[in-house]
Amino acid sequence: MGSIQKLGVLLLVLTMSVPVGIAHAQSTIPPGTVITKQNWRQYKDFFSEGVQTFWEGNGFWKMPDDVEIHVVRTRVYPLPKPFVEANEKYGGQTRLLTQADGRWRLENYVAGFPFPNPSGPNKALEIAADVTYRVQGYVYAGFPNSGSSAPFYTKDRFGNWSAETVDYLYRQLAYNWSPAVPRVDPLAAGAWYTEWLMAETPEQSRYTADLTIFFQDNLRDEANYVFIPALRRTLQLSTTARCAPLLGSDMTHDDQRVGWNGGVGHFDADFVREQKLLSLVQMTPAVGNFPADYDGELGWPKPSWGPWELRDVWVINVHRIPSLAAGYCYGKRIMYIDKSTYQTLAEDLYDSNNKLWKVVWMGLMPGKFDNYGTQSFGGGIIEVYWDVQNDHVSYVTSVTPDGRSWSVDSEVAPEYNNVAEYSTPGGLMQVMR
Repeated sequence: MGSIQKLGVLLLVLTMSVPVGIAHAQSTIPPGTVITKQNWRQYKDFFSEGVQTFWEGNGFWKMPDDVEIHVVRTRVYPLPKPFVEANEKYGGQTRLLTQADGRWRLENYVAGFPFPNPSGPNKALEIAADVTYRVQGYVYAGFPNSGSSAPFYTKDRFGNWSAETVDYLYRQLAYNWSPAVPRVDPLAAGAWYTEWLMAETPEQSRYTADLTIFFQDNLRDEANYVFIPALRRTLQLSTTARCAPLLGSDMTHDDQRVGWNGGVGHFDADFVREQKLLSLVQMTPAVGNFPADYDGELGWPKPSWGPWELRDVWVINVHRIPSLAAGYCYGKRIMYIDKSTYQTLAEDLYDSNNKLWKVVWMGLMPGKFDNYGTQSFGGGIIEVYWDVQNDHVSYVTSVTPDGRSWSVDSEVAPEYNNVAEYSTPGGLMQVMR
């Protein structure tokens, strides 16, 4: 048999060895493709590993039979000019310095991404730093009269679900890039970021409030306070509260900021790979229509949520440094990070024994952002936490059933631009006044 004939036979054998309906690995997905349960294996590598378990359908949480993902071309919005200028001016001077106990000190950071071009042996940790100090507004508010309160929905394996609504105010106090605010707020008192939450409903939880303060000294533990309305007092929680459930949901404090809330000082990171990830970053307000627009028991996005696109992502494994790992909730956190915005788009969370615990997925709703045009973080978000060990799930979104979402920066009502009330422990004592 000649060499050409042998080659033809070999190609025929290889072709016959591929099961019908399963294509070779795809390098991209053409716009117009519709992914269903019949063809998903062709595109499995464009999903997070956790979401792939839903497609496989071997656990409690499974993709619904009628699932459809409509793919469109990728759209990347230009980042705000002042943020890009901060990258160019300060990006080359930031350093990560290891300490004797294994922690990492962030030095010389001013604004923008600390590491606009992550590389070298600490590439994954530099990416993690960029996630922490990513592009965002300087204040996000969700109140009945400024934006909208956030709906939290939780559901068990029997389909029983409950809802609560939460007022919130997230504020950046330092490293600001927007010319509308000082680089460091005069009232920052050493903080760089604060997260304030208060339950509106149900009535028995109303006025329960939670405040987390992150400091400019990135080696310092965050401070966490809770206001207990029955006691009319504020309590400071221990550092282990970062693993406590957040307002009864499947999230913890370390999951609070649309993904990882940890900061680089107390964590190491390993680089896993680069890939393209199917993502919903052109989300519509239909996400606020729970449960009607949530597909099946899984509560997967219906086509009404908007089209999906391929995003270039970094995949990293973030975990506590060995000296601080004892007692921490997660053994590893596999994060899928958008390369253009450093927003987390998916996570696989493993327990302290490195067994898959939670599958996390995020969607973004773009919106007009001050004077900088449309931004992917401008309109709203959804976070979904599927607990695959306890068959439980939480859906947390900024979008209400009537389609409203948060207010950002200049949209925030003046009464909420109050650092003392919403970014300090003393402010919690004003909750019921």
